[in-house]
Amino acid sequence: MVSPVVPAVVIMFSASYNQGMKIGALHSWKVSREQAREIQRKLAAAVSRTDESGNPGFIAGVDISVNRAKGEATGAVVVLSYPEMRVVEIRVVRGKLEFPYIPGLLSFREAPLILEACQILDITPDLVLVDGQGIAHPRRFGIASHLGILLDKPSIGCAKSRLCGSNQPPGASPGSYSELMDGEEVIGAVLRTRAGVKPVYVSIGHKVDLPHARRWVLACCRGYRLPEPARLAHLAAGGNLPAV
Repeated sequence: MVSPVVPAVVIMFSASYNQGMKIGALHSWKVSREQAREIQRKLAAAVSRTDESGNPGFIAGVDISVNRAKGEATGAVVVLSYPEMRVVEIRVVRGKLEFPYIPGLLSFREAPLILEACQILDITPDLVLVDGQGIAHPRRFGIASHLGILLDKPSIGCAKSRLCGSNQPPGASPGSYSELMDGEEVIGAVLRTRAGVKPVYVSIGHKVDLPHARRWVLACCRGYRLPEPARLAHLAAGGNLPAV
């Protein structure tokens, strides 16, 4: 696990929703690169591509900001009520990074800190949006899938760039998309969330199918490229806490 972290800002909505998040412990985080890849290959088989997102009342966004010079990072989770998209809770933690930056192994670097933040939530989200890949990953197990498995929650990857696969450009209007392909397999959707800006790369994390993943990303957009939970988590991780 990461070094002890210090909780920063806590914004609570209503104690009547206090549930606490249960986080699975399926493996150690102190692993070699090859061990990490083997964990991904094994856990990829446990990813559910069947939609269980239902009618979420709370949707969370998670993100991390890294200070490379110090080898430290800030992880944030922001929970919003749906459909109001009102911030109801923020948790921010800081800690040392114990795993190097390696493309394709992002979750082993970032997930422990994000999980620390999720573990101290009082409001349990029904759906988690992650700025990163889900199954649109060489081993079909990016950080959105990893977090979804460990949190046992529907999760969606919504990345700003492509890790693998190929696609045709989507249409220019919001809601237009093209399939992200890896060989003959559809691994995600390249989704236009706002006219005149680059699309995002949406993929199944866990307990969701691709049509619902696209639907929830669009439903959570409020005039920006990124869906609001992920956008606000990015701001919170960078020290710019959203207003309640």
